Amino acid sequence: MEEKIEGLLLPVERYLESGIHIGTKLKNGETSKYIYKKRKDGIYVLSLEQIDEGIRKALEEVKKYNLKDICIVATRTYAANAATKCKKFLPEISIITKRFIPGTLTNPESRHFMEPGVMLVCDPRTEKEAIREANMTSVPVIALVDTDTLTKGISTIVPMNNKGRKSLGLFFWLLTRELMLKEGKIKGYDEFQVPINYFERFELEESE
Repeated sequence: MEEKIEGLLLPVERYLESGIHIGTKLKNGETSKYIYKKRKDGIYVLSLEQIDEGIRKALEEVKKYNLKDICIVATRTYAANAATKCKKFLPEISIITKRFIPGTLTNPESRHFMEPGVMLVCDPRTEKEAIREANMTSVPVIALVDTDTLTKGISTIVPMNNKGRKSLGLFFWLLTRELMLKEGKIKGYDEFQVPINYFERFELEESE
């Protein structure tokens, strides 16, 4: 599995441990270019190079915005947990961890109304209303895309396992670190001493 790739954000082993490359048994024409191979059990495996490149593009895109203009839609359990951890370090960011309420971006009368500059969607399959409204209001969409995900309406694609606890924890660890650096909250990557598994764990587990 692409053992000799150099210049990645993280060592190959770290990516593999997180399962960020493990896709599903389904693919579509839009995601085929991100696939490295198909396993004997029918699971499609994503390319680590493509994953790394996608994460880099997402980080560069999100850094263009002030924290208050960033909205993360993370309605599935593992994504919501990791996004909530991210917000603890970067409280200015908006996160939606419950159902995306129709009208959030399009109805100024809604109590949920917001006008973000950019939206990060963790699962386009279940959060398609968020993408639809972002497109209607010309808000760029960064999305975590698995092998079975349709990519219509997405501006920046991050090919990865968007359902795994460890893979989502890893992504949000990288996102938090990058934004902390951009905001001057840390002076270098070495100062970010938070373990990756902090973004995987739930509060109950931390208290045990």
